[in-house]
Amino acid sequence: MKRKTAVALAAAAFALPVALSLAPAARADTIVMQNQPSGVLSLSAQASSEVAQDVVNITLFYEQEAKDPASLTDALNQRADAALKQAKGVSGVTARTGSFSIYPSTDRDGRISAWRGRTEVVLESRDFAAASKLAGQMSANMQVGNVTFSLSPEAQRAAEEKLSGQAIASFRQQATAAAQAFGYTGYTIRDVNVGHNGISPRPVMMAMAAPMGASAKSSAPVPIEGGTTTVTVNVSGSVQMTR
Repeated sequence: MKRKTAVALAAAAFALPVALSLAPAARADTIVMQNQPSGVLSLSAQASSEVAQDVVNITLFYEQEAKDPASLTDALNQRADAALKQAKGVSGVTARTGSFSIYPSTDRDGRISAWRGRTEVVLESRDFAAASKLAGQMSANMQVGNVTFSLSPEAQRAAEEKLSGQAIASFRQQATAAAQAFGYTGYTIRDVNVGHNGISPRPVMMAMAAPMGASAKSSAPVPIEGGTTTVTVNVSGSVQMTR
């Protein structure tokens, strides 16, 4: 019993200093957690611009009906191949295949009476005049489905770089004005984020398509005119106001 009591007393003697040394540290941590920084201001700024769309996409299509899907597929492929070859030699215009579909047509009894199909060729160019002229020439064999406009990656990056400078300048002006209004002499930036909202295109122009089987009577250029796209840059963050 004496030996066990001695061991217990020794353990208590060692444990007591440890408990006393931890207590002040725990209280100090609590005080630091409650001491939040003051004079911090959150801000956001935005810059937007209307940028001219510089890329045009013209979709041409051809539709046909046949008794069996195999012959229909061959006919549609031949028409698309001819259109791609016609566009291949035009400088500044690229052509690619678009959607391709074949589906059955049924009679009143639900039996397949024929097969209908559609193939598309899409022209893309930054030269609106060249694309318009080529689409007019191709309209003798394919019909214009629709015309869409977009912004090239290069034009979007150039617009975003310019807008970033404007948005950052606006952010700094807001920080200076707010700091002075609150009685501070200046500020330092704590964190900042520059983000791009992407682009917001205007509605595209839709071209009227002729009925199935109709052919164009002329090769006049397709009338096209691009619109604008809204490019936006946001700057947000917080600043530490200083005396």
